[in-house]
Amino acid sequence: MRTGRERLLATLRGEPVDRPAVNFYEIGGFDVDPDDPDEFNVYRDPSWRPLLQLAEERTDLIRMRSAVRVRSWEAPFEVLPSGGSEPRTRGASHGVHRYVEGPWHCTRVTIQAGDRLLSSTTRRSPEVDTAWTTEHLLKNVDDLKAYLGLPEEFFAEEIDLARLLEADAEVGDRGIVMVDTEDPICAAASLFRMEDFLTVALTEPALLHRLLEKLSPSLYARTQHVAQAFPGHLWRVYGPEYAAEPFLPPRLFQEYVVRYTEPMVRVIKQHGGFARVHCHGRLAAILDLICEMGADATDPVEPPPQGDVSLEYVRSRYGDRLVLFGNIELSDLEALEPPDFERLVARTLADGTRGPGRGFVLMPSAAPNGRQITARTLQNYETMVRLAERL
Repeated sequence: MRTGRERLLATLRGEPVDRPAVNFYEIGGFDVDPDDPDEFNVYRDPSWRPLLQLAEERTDLIRMRSAVRVRSWEAPFEVLPSGGSEPRTRGASHGVHRYVEGPWHCTRVTIQAGDRLLSSTTRRSPEVDTAWTTEHLLKNVDDLKAYLGLPEEFFAEEIDLARLLEADAEVGDRGIVMVDTEDPICAAASLFRMEDFLTVALTEPALLHRLLEKLSPSLYARTQHVAQAFPGHLWRVYGPEYAAEPFLPPRLFQEYVVRYTEPMVRVIKQHGGFARVHCHGRLAAILDLICEMGADATDPVEPPPQGDVSLEYVRSRYGDRLVLFGNIELSDLEALEPPDFERLVARTLADGTRGPGRGFVLMPSAAPNGRQITARTLQNYETMVRLAERL
């Protein structure tokens, strides 16, 4: 019987395995602490403990870690009551202000870009482990032009390899560490509301290319630094879905993703790593392009109607080139009755392993992020492990 680390590495290399790996994605991947008393820590609810324990003890763990803090340029902040003063700036260029508004914890970021003050706002609820952006930084083309004028040092990052090394030592033989990184299209698109990003992508391609060229150097430098210092590991590169259908046509996936993300994939592979391209939604028209970038794997291969290709289709046509991670939808995991879910998992395992192929990891498309885990959801997770182990 292989260890989780051996099984996952063999899968990535296209070598034979004793059984398909099974992974719960963010559960066992994210760095969470059920003992943290913070009111915003949903994982402290007792219903989470059996699921977290199941992931730690019986799945092939993939720790998801970034080498930089989210928005690593942010200054320290102080939490102020609702209606507090405007944020204090770090130097003269930007500032961060966090405040409480009812049950929400809010963060407002301001950036002085030339003669324009750019601002964004996010907020968090204590009941869900996510942040909602209620105001995006770039609201129109004039904001974008001002942002393009920011100096290069504004985008400098603080890279922290210690988090990767510590996670690798901690997980040991139970699994591996996956370096988590956005690509240039993700960094660009997340600056806008989705409809504004799509308008720029379709009507102002020259400006969007300038933005991608502005954001790429720091991401390339990060990738080079980490790939060289932490070689031979799996990476998740997320963001390509912003330029995939139904949002943008395949010709723009070539323009906005392949052109700017391929250099990251190339560097990862040069240092013995494995690049897993994360892309929700429709894959039929872009799978050739994902392979063209040199990707080693893709996730989550969403089935119809969320996606437009079946796992069996992708395995039969691309399984010799790509390790497939997927493709259990979170909605099924939470909503299907256990007998129906068991049939779904059995079919997924059959489709993901049928015939020759590089490898398959049974995995959901996402994970719950609310405060409570239902008995049905826990039972369905247990079914994933039981059926994978049975093979």
